[in-house]
This record gives sequence, structure tokens and C-alpha cells, in this order.
Amino acid sequence: MTEVITMAHGSGCSMTRDLIGNLFAAKFGMTGPLTDSAILGADGCILAFTTDSYVVDPIFFPGGDIGKLAVCGTVNDLAVSGAYPQFLAASFIIEEGFPVKDLETIVSSMAGEAALAGVRIVTGDTKVVEKGKCDKIFITTSGTGILQAGLGYISTGERVRNGDKLIINGPLGNHAVAILGARNNLRFRSEVVSDCRSLNHVIRKVMDRCNSIRFMRDLTRGGLAVVLNELAGMIGKRVIINESAVPVDAPVKGLCEILGFDPLYLANEGKFLIVAGEEDQEKVLEIMRNDPAGESSMVIGEISAEPGTKVILNTIIGGKRILDMPSGLQLPRIC
Repeated sequence: MTEVITMAHGSGCSMTRDLIGNLFAAKFGMTGPLTDSAILGADGCILAFTTDSYVVDPIFFPGGDIGKLAVCGTVNDLAVSGAYPQFLAASFIIEEGFPVKDLETIVSSMAGEAALAGVRIVTGDTKVVEKGKCDKIFITTSGTGILQAGLGYISTGERVRNGDKLIINGPLGNHAVAILGARNNLRFRSEVVSDCRSLNHVIRKVMDRCNSIRFMRDLTRGGLAVVLNELAGMIGKRVIINESAVPVDAPVKGLCEILGFDPLYLANEGKFLIVAGEEDQEKVLEIMRNDPAGESSMVIGEISAEPGTKVILNTIIGGKRILDMPSGLQLPRIC
């Protein structure tokens, strides 16, 4: 571990994993897989519990703002764990001099998104710090959800099998590119809008109708490539994806080609990965494509029977490329 914290420690990549595993998890006595939500049992009830902090820059961007992002991120962490999101807590650190009008906009955005997701914000905390002690506003949200008995495997991947299909619900990288454009006043021929949205409703439809959902994870920091590397390490199997099947919108692809970004590593705030049995892939696609949150859903690959824990990309030009777990970050402060 390095002697000081760097921006790379917040990237969601290997340095983040080292920090969490070797310091926080070790000191706090956290055992087992580190998933999007902690699964807790008490008095016969199973709860999913999660928390996250949001420090996005800029705080307003095409398709959302820091408030909407905070609600969506927490709801989605619960939903991809197989839980029904129920209650949220919200804590604010606000810089002295922050406009009350902007705070009202953010809080209204949070309230609106919570209503759409069907969750309640029930408690919280507010701190105001001196000018320069934080960057405008930081928000921390925590959430709880009810998990049906027997679904604890969803976040661990322990039931993933050879031949299972990898499905995502739409094009990658829009959130990261929307943030980059807003931060640097970039103008795109076609506006790039963040995909920030709550996914619990479409996930619940899939869970209610399909019996072979093995694993889910939202594709936030580090994007698809990081999640696939985490999955391969968890299950001890090789993961194969097809570049031609991975949807990326033209403006995102164009910017990535100009600036040297890889959309497979870019952050999303409204995309998730499902691993499903081959027998359910068509049903999953039908359900997702009939929902606004999954109209562009695609099967992008499968779990391989070949030994190893690598993520292999079948490229458009006919070759193969290993998708490694990155150590640093492409874009800072995207959530």
C-alpha cells in the first residue's frame, strides 16, 4: 500500500480494492465477499444494507445532478443484490456560501427520484463547513431493502455455471462522457446525457419471471471491464465477451477514439450486468427490452468452461484481447 492516498484509490479499480480489502475490511473484521450490499439476518428477516458517498464534479450535468445520482446509486446497489429497496438515509456536507436555490433543486431531485423508485427517505444529517473545506456539496446516502429468503447468492456469484449468458441493459459510457462534457464545456454534435436512473423496477420484473438469474452488479466506477474482472475472480472461471455485441452510442465512441478512452472501463449510473442461465436469456431480453431502462439490452458474452480467471474480449477485427483490472482511473469524480 502507498504511503499517501491518491486519486487512483477512489477509482474503483485495483488500488481501491487493495485499500478496501487490506485496510478497511481487515480492520473492521469484514469477512466473505465484498459485494454491493451487506446481507444481514435478524429475527427471521433478511435485510440488504448499503451506503455510498457522492462527490461528483460538476454537481449538475445533462440527465441529472448529485441528488438524483445519490438516490439512484443507493437504490441500484440494493436492487442488484436481489433486494426490494425500502428506506434511505441522506446526509449532507455543505460548503459555506452554497446557494440555497441550488440546494432546493438538488433536494427536489432526490425527492422526485425516490418517488419514482418507490422508496422513502426517512432520516439524515446536515453539516455546514467553512468556505474551502469541501467542494460545494457532498452527499452520503444509506439504504435498506428486504431480501427474499434464498437469494443471498445473487451478489456472490456462487451459482454461476459454465455457459451462462452475460446480459447488459444498454449502451456504455454515457454517464462518464456526460460528466466530462459538462466539466470541460465540450460540445457534442448529439448531446450525451447521463444514464442515471433507478433500476429496481426492471430488475424486479426479471427476478419475478426468470428462475436462473445467477448474478447481478451495476456498472459504476470502472465500468463493465472492472465488474467482469471481479466476477471472474469470485467464481474462478474465464469470462468471454464479444466486442461487436457491446452497445456504445456513436458520440461516446467518437470521443473515446479521440481522447484514448475505452468505453468498457467508463462509469455508468443506469447500467447493470445480469448473468443468467442460457434457458432464460430470451425471456430476460424480452422483459428488459419492454422496459424504458432496458430497451437496448444485449447478450454480450458467456461464462467459459476454459480454465482460468481472465476476461477475454473477442475483438471486432477477429482477434482476442485480455481485459485487465486497471490500477488507476480514466476520469476523476464521476459519482
